[in-house]
Amino acid sequence: MITFAFYLFAISVCLAGFMVVLSRNPVHSVLWLILAFIASAGLFVLQGAEFVAMLLVIVYVGAVAVLFLFVVMMLDVDFAQLKGEFARYLPLAGLIAVVLLAQLAIAFGGWESSIQAEGMRAAPVLLDSLNTNAIGTVLYDRYLLPFQVAGLILLVAMIGAITLTMRHRRDIKRQNVLEQMWRDPAKAMELRDVKPGQGL
Repeated sequence: MITFAFYLFAISVCLAGFMVVLSRNPVHSVLWLILAFIASAGLFVLQGAEFVAMLLVIVYVGAVAVLFLFVVMMLDVDFAQLKGEFARYLPLAGLIAVVLLAQLAIAFGGWESSIQAEGMRAAPVLLDSLNTNAIGTVLYDRYLLPFQVAGLILLVAMIGAITLTMRHRRDIKRQNVLEQMWRDPAKAMELRDVKPGQGL
């Protein structure tokens, strides 16, 4: 059963990956991407990395892929123009693809695994423990300071991005809710006696 599930998830990932690239409709591409993420999460579960699988489903499927889907569906994209640009840059893209494939072939062709590297581990393995507990123990025990520093850097980056994008323009009329609530009805309206044939 495990072997059948592995081949099922692996074929699903490969097929969904090809369909992401080959689909003509961007919405279909995003849906195939979601299928690839879910199948990859299944492969992680089979390997015993359930924490990474749940992160993949929650973060990528629940946030990133859904965001892609909403952006693609809400934007008015001219697909005919995109196809024209694609045909224009196809020779350059083919050249880059050939170079990347050559680099991958050279890297995998010269790959040699060391015998000493098999016994080396970056973190201690906790026996009789779940994957999530092991990751939490390593993060909050051995790598507590780098983990906190990384969180602080992300917080500073988020505050900096909000500060850079928040601009108060003075030439825009903004709504003041409190001023509307506190206005005096006697001063808000003015009655005028308009005679027939006379404008304001």
